[in-house]
Amino acid sequence: MNAFNHIIGKFYNTGDANIYYEITGNKEGPVILLLHGGFGTIEDFNPIMPVLNEKYCVIGIDSQGHGKSSLGTKKLSYEIMQKDIQSLLQHLNIQKLSIIGFSDGGITTYRLAVFNPLNIEKMVTIGSRWHVNDALRSEELFLKLTPESWKNKFPEMVTLYQKLNPEPDFDHLFSEVIGMWLDKGKSGYPNEQLKQLACPLLIVRGDQDHLISGKSVADLAGLVKNSMLLSIPFAGHAAFKDQPEIFKISLQLFLN
Repeated sequence: MNAFNHIIGKFYNTGDANIYYEITGNKEGPVILLLHGGFGTIEDFNPIMPVLNEKYCVIGIDSQGHGKSSLGTKKLSYEIMQKDIQSLLQHLNIQKLSIIGFSDGGITTYRLAVFNPLNIEKMVTIGSRWHVNDALRSEELFLKLTPESWKNKFPEMVTLYQKLNPEPDFDHLFSEVIGMWLDKGKSGYPNEQLKQLACPLLIVRGDQDHLISGKSVADLAGLVKNSMLLSIPFAGHAAFKDQPEIFKISLQLFLN
């Protein structure tokens, strides 16, 4: 199986950060971009790679400050991550693609669809907040988090970060990511501007996801005309990992 491994990739300099990416799968096939969640890496998507590699040219990007990508000097935001990706895709001369985004990666996906000229054929978002109200509902929870509590709850995630990152400083990254989650300004959530979406959108939520409500994703499905809502039972925030077979079957049906 072709999988992301943090060995075969390359770096692209955006001027403020070095962004790490890997390209695998069918290099002659249509392009599909995978965007991971907060504190994650491209390797998070390896469980679903078997259904993508044969048909698609698969691109995985470590978000700024995550995995092997360095953290720039500007305050981290969804807008910055959106622009990093736009710049890289322009560098690779990719103008048409589909995108799968998990959590923060899905929020960046929403911004890419609203605020850029790319031809996005299809979009899949998983456990992704879309409105500032989603962040406000979780604000108390986010503000209680500390670098130490995260390290205790997700030790493997933090260990991988320390191993991969060229300039590891988890406390700094943690502060930047929490600030991004709570961003109430124009550099944050796309909110009702998602009404502009024209491409097919599959909205995925684990029915036990504590970070985004069923009502929120239902509201989004009602806002975006060409959208479908997939609620995966017995799954939490990372529904594509918790119930990979259900997700893979649904993904194939949507993409095909």
